[in-house]
Amino acid sequence: MAFEGERVRMVDEQLRARGLNDARLLEAFRKVPRHLFVPPEHQPDAYADHPLPIGSGQTISQPYIVALMTDCLHLQGHERVLEIGAGSGYQTAILAELALEVYAVERLPELLQAVKTRLDALGCLNAQMTAGNGTLGWPEHAPYDAILVSAAAPRVPEPLVEQMAEQGRMVLPVGTPEAQMLVAVEKRRGRIRQTEIAGCLFVPLVGQHGWAESSNE
Repeated sequence: MAFEGERVRMVDEQLRARGLNDARLLEAFRKVPRHLFVPPEHQPDAYADHPLPIGSGQTISQPYIVALMTDCLHLQGHERVLEIGAGSGYQTAILAELALEVYAVERLPELLQAVKTRLDALGCLNAQMTAGNGTLGWPEHAPYDAILVSAAAPRVPEPLVEQMAEQGRMVLPVGTPEAQMLVAVEKRRGRIRQTEIAGCLFVPLVGQHGWAESSNE
């Protein structure tokens, strides 16, 4: 019950207070138990307004950033979504609440198994996951109505653009490992338009169309 109260406060004070008002989005954040997606020693801070470590050099983003990125996709419930960088699985669970199908790619197998266990325990049946190079997407299930990338790329990866459906949307951080801009991408008639949203800081997107492994050390 304590966590439930913290979750409600998180939605009211961190999301709604910052202008995020989509009813379906807010309900998803009230429902998904964020504390189950962080290590036990960090659960007391699970609903705090900052990122937390989840192991393997990765982090779970602060709730507002997760919500802001999700809001930029304008999900209505019928979409097929690609997520790059499943991490703890929290973003995956949120997307699964808001979309028809979610396909998540995670580079680190040790994180992926933990995500599968958490989502199975929560009864999340509309998310599929695989381990692999996220910069290449997951072409077997393309095209995607929406793509969310939870790691910073030096530029928008071309394979992800190719896997976007016509009138599809993508949100991702772009920049250097030290400083990035959150960018919304729209695809119209095969061409993309980018809109800057806010400054941010994510771990580097490692892979063929991202950063070399050494950039994440």
